[in-house]
Amino acid sequence: MNPLFTNKCGKKIRGVNLGGWLVIEKWMTPSLFDGLQATDETSYCVELGDKAKQTLSKHWETFITEEDFAWLAQIGINAVRIPVGHWLFGPDYPYHPTYGANKHPFVEGGIAILDQAFDWAERYGLLIVLDLHAAPGCQNGFDNGGIQNVCDWASLADYINFSVNFLGRLAERYHERPALHAIEVLNEPHWETDLALLKKYTTDAYLSIRQYCKASDVAIVFHDSFRPFREFVGFFPKPAFSNVLLDIHRYQCFGRSEIDSDIYGHLRGAVVEWKQEADDIIHELELGTYVGEWSLGLDLKVVSLWEQGPFNHTQQHMDDFQMDVAYRGYAAAQLMTFEKYQGWFFWSYKTETTPAWCFRECVKRGWLPDKFIDSDMDTGHFRKFA
Repeated sequence: MNPLFTNKCGKKIRGVNLGGWLVIEKWMTPSLFDGLQATDETSYCVELGDKAKQTLSKHWETFITEEDFAWLAQIGINAVRIPVGHWLFGPDYPYHPTYGANKHPFVEGGIAILDQAFDWAERYGLLIVLDLHAAPGCQNGFDNGGIQNVCDWASLADYINFSVNFLGRLAERYHERPALHAIEVLNEPHWETDLALLKKYTTDAYLSIRQYCKASDVAIVFHDSFRPFREFVGFFPKPAFSNVLLDIHRYQCFGRSEIDSDIYGHLRGAVVEWKQEADDIIHELELGTYVGEWSLGLDLKVVSLWEQGPFNHTQQHMDDFQMDVAYRGYAAAQLMTFEKYQGWFFWSYKTETTPAWCFRECVKRGWLPDKFIDSDMDTGHFRKFA
């Protein structure tokens, strides 16, 4: 067995998200949506009907390939976070009114692609985090949750219960796969979702996954729902619960004050404010932490279909050389901070038109390093920055 798969829960994780693959997002792959009114995977499947199977099947087979896994392993990336939708196992999911007359509009076949991803990961020594990215009814109202401008997941017990059972099915199917590192119970639930409901759901999800996945083998990850981490101090106490990780996502392009910040403000945010936050989390929270998403994005327009603007930003007045330097500095500043945690995952590995969000393009342009390997990774030792 590849040594990466032994004692894998203590590994320093340096990873990428395989976003836009099994859960499509229009801003990441606009070519898929050419000529359509659709803005998310639900409306895409509803609008195309039976024709969606051909286009999505081709997308699954070509957007991410074995060569991508091989390249990631070659440069030292050791994990991938794979977003999946609640429709992964086929047409047994709850109905939502946005489906219209078709009770089960989503294309079948994604599970075979995920099986293949595990084969590739084990061939090249990559760990996998499975992430429930789009829950029934949508948990956040954004396109990444499967349905834009709808946030009904927390309002219906059927949606919540299905999600818990779905996670158990993931665990049952993949618990014996050496590459399985973690299962994330829900991506980015809306920040106004009742905290008690979220904690109960996360606990139920933990128990569902633990029916099949031992704590010594597989971590369970939950997102902070964009709340202060101190709201989770004391959550999942040991020894009743073990190998639980908090997932935080860190971007500096969605708030107006961030957009108006110059590059020096962005650097300060990464190496001063986020570094202090990392120190506080490591000191106060008795859980490991991942930065499950981050990028070099500084421009809101290219990623937020729901925003109306204005889309001006301070960096737009910089020339190409200055932008190259800015991206390199911003990348280094974030990496220095995120290396303090147990791991990180860049969002995302591949996009069609947004280089600051495309890991492969960032490496090609020299904004990110072209090697992520050190001797400690080879031995599996997890070391935080001081």
